[in-house]
Amino acid sequence: MTRQILITGATGKTGAIAAVTLLDEGHRVRAFVHRLDERADRLAKAGAEVVTGDLLDVDAVSRAAKGVDAAYLTYPPASGMIDASATFLQAVEENGVPAIVNMSQMAARRDAADLESRQHWIAERMLDHFSGTVTHLRPTAFAEWLIGFWQQATNEIRLPFADARGALVAAEDLGRVIAAIITDPQPHAGKIYSLYGPVELDYNQIAAVMTRVLGRRVTYVPVSLDEFRSALERRGRDPHLVEHLVNVAVDYRNGLYAGTNDTVRTLTGTEPLTVEAFIERNRQSFDQGAA
Repeated sequence: MTRQILITGATGKTGAIAAVTLLDEGHRVRAFVHRLDERADRLAKAGAEVVTGDLLDVDAVSRAAKGVDAAYLTYPPASGMIDASATFLQAVEENGVPAIVNMSQMAARRDAADLESRQHWIAERMLDHFSGTVTHLRPTAFAEWLIGFWQQATNEIRLPFADARGALVAAEDLGRVIAAIITDPQPHAGKIYSLYGPVELDYNQIAAVMTRVLGRRVTYVPVSLDEFRSALERRGRDPHLVEHLVNVAVDYRNGLYAGTNDTVRTLTGTEPLTVEAFIERNRQSFDQGAA
């Protein structure tokens, strides 16, 4: 059955993959974007109905939610998440949308040290009051971190994860998970899914994989939390994001992101990307250096 799906953050990493996957499956997609750009143009060419707006604008979100069968919510790591979640909830309720999928995070918990993680937990609890079906997704660290923190000039990955292990998950796999749930939401009602990649590795092992795939010696340099914070500040990152990423590093060191499972494969019928496959698929980004 063809469904009408609202995808917020449709030009982002998970939203774009979800939108294209749904379109390829024959569904109709309303892509809610903050501004028109090349990414929005690609979605329009793929067949999506592109609408612009702000997730803090209840009228804009309500217009976007009109007549849809299910909706996906994602919000960037920035202040305003609670307001955006409340706005989204109001919009889907007043339009009688029957199902929502919410992108949360692994660190979401009441007693988290950083505001971002606490707000994800509060947003989950708020959305639990939705009158339809709601599903929360809690991914581990994204494989895309490897691109963002890859230093091509020195062939180094400088991160404060010490020797902790994790099974990085690719946004591509998360997009397919979103599409699988949102087209058949009832079996997933009330569920919170922890989502991992297929293999747990430490960053020395990840550097070895990168060395093999990229054909150059890649070194993992475990930096201190203070050095990591300073590097983010020199990049001009928002203080909210800096505080969040530093606390992600603490949680990663403490094993919160450790482990793996078969949830991605179970939900999508497809094995999630290994680190090796992710690097192969994104070789051009690695060749161009860190964003």
